[in-house]
Amino acid sequence: MTDPIVLIVMGSDSDLPTMQETAQILTQFGVPFEMRISSAHRSPHRTGKLARDAAGRGIKLIIAAAGMAAHLAGVVAAETTLPVIGVPMGGGALSGMDALYATVQMPGGIPVATMAIGKAGAKNAALFAVQILSLSNPQLHESFVAYRAQMAAEVEEKDAVLQAAGRL
Repeated sequence: MTDPIVLIVMGSDSDLPTMQETAQILTQFGVPFEMRISSAHRSPHRTGKLARDAAGRGIKLIIAAAGMAAHLAGVVAAETTLPVIGVPMGGGALSGMDALYATVQMPGGIPVATMAIGKAGAKNAALFAVQILSLSNPQLHESFVAYRAQMAAEVEEKDAVLQAAGRL
């Protein structure tokens, strides 16, 4: 098995069903990854160590997913110079808005690329990771270009079906 280059870290096992979207996309593109559970609040020392040790283990970027107070991406970003992509989880009293604000409102100097709440964000986090990694991997870049072309072709096919049916 190839060593992972992406670390997916979740604040809770309840985030796993959503983050399977991330895993599925990375697998589709052949990007090796590992998934871990570590909480910014319940296991801060463990979380810090995961972030600090990531680059030395060959990790190129980190995707961090958490809900509610959602400080996981920020804590991870504070402990590493690797790019960090945050995925706010839905749910809770504020339906994920609290997680979105906590993830996107990082202080100047500690950036976190923040995706949408939930499964769309989990999918886009993986695609953004592929885009970043493809800057230094021509084969991955070609795969990403093909992926985008396939999406465009699917839209055209759906429109052709709609037009053939005579619906306006």
